Amino acid sequence: MSNYSFIVENIGKQYRIGAEVNRSPTLRDKLVDIGNWPKRAIKGEWKRKYETFWALKDISFEVKKGQVLGVIGRNGAGKSTLLKILSRVTEPTEGRAIVNGRIGSLLEVGTGFHPELTGRENIYLNGAVLGMKRFDIERKFDEIVEFSGVSKFIDTPVKRYSSGMYLRLAFSVAAHLEPEILVVDEVLAVGDAEFQRKCLGKMDDVAKEGRTVLFVSHDMSAILRLTDEAIVLDKGRIIHRAPTQDAVDFYMSSRLSQSGERTWREEEIPESSAPFKPISIRIKDKENRVVDVARSAEPLTIEVEYEIEEDIKGLRVGIYLQTGMGEYIFAAFDTDMAENYEKYSIRKSGKYVSRCEIPAHFLNERKYVLGVNASSYRVKRYFQDEHALSFGVDTAGAPGKQWPERRIGAIRPDLGWRIEKI
Repeated sequence: MSNYSFIVENIGKQYRIGAEVNRSPTLRDKLVDIGNWPKRAIKGEWKRKYETFWALKDISFEVKKGQVLGVIGRNGAGKSTLLKILSRVTEPTEGRAIVNGRIGSLLEVGTGFHPELTGRENIYLNGAVLGMKRFDIERKFDEIVEFSGVSKFIDTPVKRYSSGMYLRLAFSVAAHLEPEILVVDEVLAVGDAEFQRKCLGKMDDVAKEGRTVLFVSHDMSAILRLTDEAIVLDKGRIIHRAPTQDAVDFYMSSRLSQSGERTWREEEIPESSAPFKPISIRIKDKENRVVDVARSAEPLTIEVEYEIEEDIKGLRVGIYLQTGMGEYIFAAFDTDMAENYEKYSIRKSGKYVSRCEIPAHFLNERKYVLGVNASSYRVKRYFQDEHALSFGVDTAGAPGKQWPERRIGAIRPDLGWRIEKI
């Protein structure tokens, strides 16, 4: 155990859903309930008034001291629940987690802060919770305040802080009070870009100091930069654990079609999508063939096929193009052009195909992910699948291939260079 910060054994967490609301029943309600009890008992209604679901199930893994472990997965996969259990915020329904060391947690904005206390008082409070002596807190105090950038308001109750100020101070406290284990959930998105860079740099420093870090994020580039290994969660279970690059590749390609075409089954389409019904999305080459690897030197066509069961006003159907690390390259919609916007202001019921073309000499050699969105701007989102299809790009015949180096970046444009002697 001395070599491990965490040993997790068969953890499961079950939650109740659909529980009856306690609305302080009156005496009349109680008497009616007592009168109906025999009837309810016969029907079996007294046995269960709620449903349950497992947010986590059969989770087992170990984390060595000094290891930086990433936790990735889709929304609802159980990432935050796992970190709350490891941070002792909530108890597991089954199994156990053995933790060796002081934990500094940043699970959501202001976790562990008392709203009535000032920023200064909360720094000392958090240090005391971590078991630090007052002298050690005072030694770190100026560094914490400087990093957070809230020195002007350090003696103001934190309930008056903005969410960004709250986050700055909370992260600064968690990172600087020298916990042996740092647990960080997807909270950095609240801060501005400059502060996010500072946070990532500080987490990098913490990792290099030999402390254990558990990091949850949807930013694959941050996961790749900070962690050396990652686990992939799906529907409350660990489905993959590997070195970070392999784990990210697995996560980004999981559940994606690798054939150049994706067709949605009935059970994959939520009821809220009606009256829009997605059918398929596909990649085609210049010969109109469905392909899973496109050529950079040739144009490629993206087709989204769908059905509309009744007229929709202001519908736009579009795509998101991402790199294999989840970085967005662009978004585009079929009514971006003024003539389409006017012509399809009301889209009549029926079957449609929306097509767009990515020009030749645009994409670089790598894996890409296509997402689909169907919405009426600021009115309703009918359907969205951000990871609908995966495809690759081959740069054979692209400009610059006479150089053996691999070009950086997601795009590889032909910029029409001209050389003129003057």
